[in-house]
Amino acid sequence: MSGHVALLADLIRRPSVNPMGRDVSGPEYLEGRVGDYLVQRFTAAGLPWARQPVSPGRDNVIARLEATVPRAPVILWDAHQDTVPVENMTIEPFAPVVRDGRMYGRGSCDVKGGMAAMVAALERLLATGGPRMATVVFSATVNEEFGFSGAKALARLWDAPAADAATSDAAARRVVGRRPVVAVVAEPTGLDLVMQHKGAIRWRIRVSGRACHSAFPEQGSNAIYPAGRVILALESLAAELLTRNPDHPCGPPTLNLGTIRGGAGVNLVPDLTILEVERRVLPGESPDEARAEAIARIAAASGDARIEHDEPFLESAGLADATTDPKAAAWVEKLTATARSCGAAADRTAARYGTNASVFTAAGVPSVVFGPGSIAQAHTADEWIDLDQVATAAEILTAVVAAG
Repeated sequence: MSGHVALLADLIRRPSVNPMGRDVSGPEYLEGRVGDYLVQRFTAAGLPWARQPVSPGRDNVIARLEATVPRAPVILWDAHQDTVPVENMTIEPFAPVVRDGRMYGRGSCDVKGGMAAMVAALERLLATGGPRMATVVFSATVNEEFGFSGAKALARLWDAPAADAATSDAAARRVVGRRPVVAVVAEPTGLDLVMQHKGAIRWRIRVSGRACHSAFPEQGSNAIYPAGRVILALESLAAELLTRNPDHPCGPPTLNLGTIRGGAGVNLVPDLTILEVERRVLPGESPDEARAEAIARIAAASGDARIEHDEPFLESAGLADATTDPKAAAWVEKLTATARSCGAAADRTAARYGTNASVFTAAGVPSVVFGPGSIAQAHTADEWIDLDQVATAAEILTAVVAAG
């Protein structure tokens, strides 16, 4: 196997499944195996690295490759370690297979292919000994799929004053150094550049009742009935949102009711129903205001029902175009030109999904989303990535830093 292929296979063999807020455990969950592998690889290469604890068993891993010229800018390359779960996959999720130029396995496309391209480019830049016109900070962040907590922890390394920094961040702060001028966030964009994308806010709604035996329902209060009114209010708002700004490059704002849990048995009147809601916001739209609108619609439809809204478990603004910042714009132009010289279309596009890029932008680092693979293969039952695209992505990233 060539370098990037073997590297990607190694990453897939190391499960890093995100629990997605569920109370689950097992050897496939959390990012520790991928983090350990990266640390071993960076140590062998002689690259400075650090772990940044984010939550128990979940560490960002950060490495640094210095420029060879004075007063060079710092650029950030970021790829998340976690993957979505593997239920209902039709292939072995952690046994990478190469067939017809594709590698199959969970995370191959989202986003271990992009991570492999970045790590391969780092090692290539180090091994060749040629000029490096920027210092590259590489971050392998945790929990992108359910909360962005890894990206938020990373951003505080340059966004928070040193006096307020957590002791556990000290080593990572030294590796990161000063604020990057631009971030390249790995996601499966087909080697296009995603310049804008949506943000999101997600929270749980708790509808309470009073439990009793189903033979005497009048003695209780069924929590599912008012939850039905909540659902209808959300359905109405979701339909309305699709008519707002339908021509935006990212598509219209959206709302999705993703899960409902309530009741313990058909012979019990349920005392609690829990719903999980996601509202996706456009760049420039306030996540807090979007949530407040949904809460107001629910209140208007629900009368005196006992309804509580948990604090959001995910909140991120949309991604604004990085080229409004002159320093970042120059690097975006270099990335575009280099990608095209390597045969990629490198179109500038917008996306309906969200990424770590919006977190970094909010923390003062303009960001662009770029990487191998297609979003159409992300999270699928037979997830795969085109290995030629992984190789091209590594070539592009290497050339951007080498040429400056």
